[in-house]
Amino acid sequence: MAKLFEPLTLGDLTLSNRIVIAPMCQYSAEDGRMTDWHAIHLGNLALSGAGVLTIEATAVTPEGRISYGDVGLWDDETEQAMDRVLQTVRRWSDMPIAIQLAHAGRKASTAKPWDGGAQIAPGHANGWQTVSASDIPFQDDENAPEALDVAGLARIRDAFADAARRSARLGLDAIQIHAAHGYLLHQFLSPLSNRRTDEYGGSLQNRMRFPLEVFDAVRAAFPAEKPVTVRVSGTDWVEGGWDIEQTIAFSKALEARGVSAMHISSGGLHPAQAIPVGPNYQVPLARRVKEAVSVPVVAVGLITEPEQAEAIVATGDADMVAVARTVLYDPRWPWHVAAALGEQVKVAPQYLRSQPHRYKDLFTAG
Repeated sequence: MAKLFEPLTLGDLTLSNRIVIAPMCQYSAEDGRMTDWHAIHLGNLALSGAGVLTIEATAVTPEGRISYGDVGLWDDETEQAMDRVLQTVRRWSDMPIAIQLAHAGRKASTAKPWDGGAQIAPGHANGWQTVSASDIPFQDDENAPEALDVAGLARIRDAFADAARRSARLGLDAIQIHAAHGYLLHQFLSPLSNRRTDEYGGSLQNRMRFPLEVFDAVRAAFPAEKPVTVRVSGTDWVEGGWDIEQTIAFSKALEARGVSAMHISSGGLHPAQAIPVGPNYQVPLARRVKEAVSVPVVAVGLITEPEQAEAIVATGDADMVAVARTVLYDPRWPWHVAAALGEQVKVAPQYLRSQPHRYKDLFTAG
């Protein structure tokens, strides 16, 4: 059996294979509420044969959205809208579904990407005041965020916990906490964005304090048998910023608190980042974390080929591979990977007749 198609268990959740569909923002919500687009999008990916599907970055407060089109989970209306979508998807797929809980911090209040993605200033339509670890904007010409005070930290920490409880009510199988890509928790971690002088800034231990408090709050609010994972940027790709050694320290601290898996991405915090983009460019970061912790590690980033994905897990660079743009472009990518590796993949019975003759043992009915 190809290593990529071996089952993997996290808590009480068993994945049928090691392919993770990463969270991908759709910018198609209305006041934080999922729409029919999400039923189409998630329903399509839930029939892909992957091991688990992750709902896009879901804001725990309205001001935590990247854009005004982002999904949220902060009140009964956003919860009910997500419930309607999940009921539709689950009627036709038993694929495990996780959710990424997030707060954009200073990278919030933007236009949708296809409208340019620029920050929208407070007082303008669809814009609001952003918050962060310190009052340093992401771009020099942007409106500066407000530095969160202790009461603000408590409010956001409690919002993460509340979203975790709502996730449990929705029957979601796992939570991923977003501490990567320059969003709020990453803003606390990196010395480039965190210039605080209180107990939440300065030393590595202080910069990790708020993200760890958020993890503890989410872990306590979500059923103990269900996984809580963390996505982190392994490096800022900027000299003097967050780096792999600090990522390892953070991962070890999370492991001690009961994290179920670490998802290693990179970048997103600073416009001066110099990312060596190419196939497997983030895999060495995942490997370094995997060497340091005993929990499963997910690799992500320009993983597009079956043999490439298999090699990442077979050689022990990571335990799982995550795909995003790859599976948007080819929503049946796990089928094609299984065919290339001589493995089987579960498909909806409505699709069984699509199996090519040369792969007569590729499909199993799901």
